[in-house]
Amino acid sequence: MAVEQLIRTEQDGSLSFGNHTLAEKAKLEDYKYGGDLMKVKTHKPMTKLEKNGLFVYESVPGTSVYNFVENEDGVSFKVEGAEDAQIIIGLEENAEYEVIVGGNSSGVMATNMGGKLSLNVELGEAVADIVIKKA
Repeated sequence: MAVEQLIRTEQDGSLSFGNHTLAEKAKLEDYKYGGDLMKVKTHKPMTKLEKNGLFVYESVPGTSVYNFVENEDGVSFKVEGAEDAQIIIGLEENAEYEVIVGGNSSGVMATNMGGKLSLNVELGEAVADIVIKKA
């Protein structure tokens, strides 16, 4: 179910990006979304998203992300991958967020000085709903 065009805006205004099935690295730059310029790099080993040159999302190995929404309280999205993935999200520095995977709370996690929050998600070709909201 990967995002064939690498990045797209959904009818509900959310963003979908990444293609975890690609053997060769692919990237798309300067995609206009909500007044920002987005850049995606994706393939089997890694998926990365930047907004206006700043870090937003990275997964190892690569993932396909659907309905990604950022707001002042955090982010929510669906993620798919061929195997378990480590996901890093760019958020507010030195803040605490509740991480909810598949409707179950994984507890409260803190971002580092760079605002990055890291989580491991069990996938194995399943799609997981992720909600990360300020605690």
